Amino acid sequence: MGSTTSTTVPTNAELMEALAAVGGAYFQDFAAAAARHGLSSSQAKALGAVQEPVPMRALAGRLGCDASNVTGIVDRLESLGLARREASAGDRRVKIVVITEQGREILALIRGEMGRTHQAFESLDGEQRAALHSICLQVLPVLSGRTA
Repeated sequence: MGSTTSTTVPTNAELMEALAAVGGAYFQDFAAAAARHGLSSSQAKALGAVQEPVPMRALAGRLGCDASNVTGIVDRLESLGLARREASAGDRRVKIVVITEQGREILALIRGEMGRTHQAFESLDGEQRAALHSICLQVLPVLSGRTA
């Protein structure tokens, strides 16, 4: 006898709950790994957001916080040698945040130490990984407000 499986299409609310649960678990794993290196999750997230030089105000937007909060975050990263501020070539009043080589190394360590996240991704086969990546790339521009 053949078996039939019916697929129930999740509602938007069910998708939102699943995404929030995955995002929350990922964030906890990230925050724990950052803490092992003496960083808050905001400081570690800032390192990830400045892979290319970024103006302070734009960094605030990427982190979803007020520009005044970014000053403290960048101050801490600078004091640890993980990032530095530079004056913008186009407007010397604008400060650009640049990750240092040490900052790149710490960020790589943090990402490498996210054990639960690695375990979750490693449980997926190649086709599932490709599908998850494709879906993330499809919804991210809409969620981030960067649609054309």
